[in-house]
Amino acid sequence: MTAPPDRLSPAASPPPPPRGRRRRRGVARYLVAVVFSLVVAVPAVPDLLFGLDRRSPFVQLVSFRPWILCGVAALLVLLLVVMVFERRVLPFVAGVLAVLLVGAGMLLPRVLPDPVPTGGTPLKVMAFNTFEGDADAAAVAQLIEADRPDAVALVEAGNDFADQIAPLVEPLGYELHSTDSRRDVQGVTAVVSQRLGDVDVRIGEETSSFPYVEVTGGALGELRFVAFHSVAPVPGSVPEWNADLALLSQWCSGPTPAVVAGDFNATLDHSALRASTSGCGDAADQRGAGLVPTWGPSPRFRILGPQIDHVFATGGIAAESFDVHDVAGSDHRAVVTTLRLPG
Repeated sequence: MTAPPDRLSPAASPPPPPRGRRRRRGVARYLVAVVFSLVVAVPAVPDLLFGLDRRSPFVQLVSFRPWILCGVAALLVLLLVVMVFERRVLPFVAGVLAVLLVGAGMLLPRVLPDPVPTGGTPLKVMAFNTFEGDADAAAVAQLIEADRPDAVALVEAGNDFADQIAPLVEPLGYELHSTDSRRDVQGVTAVVSQRLGDVDVRIGEETSSFPYVEVTGGALGELRFVAFHSVAPVPGSVPEWNADLALLSQWCSGPTPAVVAGDFNATLDHSALRASTSGCGDAADQRGAGLVPTWGPSPRFRILGPQIDHVFATGGIAAESFDVHDVAGSDHRAVVTTLRLPG
């Protein structure tokens, strides 16, 4: 039996969509890819998006940018696998890759050390948050005895902690200058070596919560050493945090050289910190240790935490070394750096 002529011809394929419809679909896919990439960028680089990192919850998220970028990298790998089977995800791959490259480009300089400074006068500085005075005072004194810093910024160290550590470090040749704070959590103490001679001390109270201690004179000359503590950017305190960090410009952009050390409750990923310290260099960053964690809720998780304890110094002062030390009783690490002063 012979099949009818219409059955002898192959089945007709559906006609391709009109060119205008294909173009509209392509444009829509690229627009969706742009929106998708922006959604990925918001937690990864909020500091580059209209200052989002100065608001909650992005101010907290950006502190963990290295780990967020690990998530972005994992998303990129997933999209690349999908692209093997579906080429139309290429715009999404390109957008996520751009976010990853921008974020990584902001982190990379912090793991590349600057040339080690030669010459100049050494000044060793230590900064440590005692966690409401709960840190082991004897361990802090042992660290001071071992490293022999010229100046130490102890934050969350009021009169009570100063009274504990004074008899341990004064015989080593140190003097303590504390804010008049009964509760340790509100106090700041500067521990100054007698090698610096007769220094002048000023207590500043224009910060939102924690006073600072400014030390000048003696062997420091015009150089100002500042023990500083910013309020934490927890929800409800972000405006005060921004205001505290803005005060740093008086030293980093001031007329005299300065070293500012302590707990800034901010990383170099925060645009507020970068803006206020634009005239300063960060000791950890200069030594390629700009991603070393200094805070964590427990020793187990501290390796995943952000670097919020810093030593900043104005131009011409460079870090020769940078180290961190765990101290029992605190959720912070102590940072110790040797700076080289010009001249």
